[in-house]
Amino acid sequence: MPISLTKGQKVDLTKGNPGLKKIMVGLGWDVNQYDSGADFDLDAAAFMLGENGKCPTEKEFIFYGTLEHTSGAVKHMGDNLTGEGEGDDEQIEVDLSKIPANVAKIAFTVTIYDADVRRQNFGQVSNAFIRIVDEVTGQELIRYDLGEDFSIETAVVVGELYRNNEAWKFNAIGSGFQGGLAALCAHYGIEVA
Repeated sequence: MPISLTKGQKVDLTKGNPGLKKIMVGLGWDVNQYDSGADFDLDAAAFMLGENGKCPTEKEFIFYGTLEHTSGAVKHMGDNLTGEGEGDDEQIEVDLSKIPANVAKIAFTVTIYDADVRRQNFGQVSNAFIRIVDEVTGQELIRYDLGEDFSIETAVVVGELYRNNEAWKFNAIGSGFQGGLAALCAHYGIEVA
């Protein structure tokens, strides 16, 4: 039975699951009825952050343009352009044993591609969730349903995995940003063209 989290809740991931190395982070969402004439293309990303809360280099930003970190620790499984269907819309695999020592946390985010042009925001998105699955056993360990707290935001920090001594914990964040992916990149110290 997975642990169901609420916003702001923190839970220990590896303490109760000794030997946990490979996890799959699944992100999903549904789009409310709307008539903007364009598909909703939501994009999951992972920002691998140092102690200072910033990416050490742009190589620590894993998204549809850079699917895998050089360490092999974080791997994006590909871009879903419409979010159609049940279950996870995008998945990111994480190998906890390969995360570089200079990475203290990994923030998982979802942004709306081209939101301004398409006049889209998270107020038009429902049933958004993040879940963490033990990749070896297939067991869902944690699930966080975001609820309907958003209106004009075009980016959301869904949650973060963070190092605590030798253990890994998960924090359900659920905080929205305006300005899409560019705003998140600036927040995490990535220069965008």
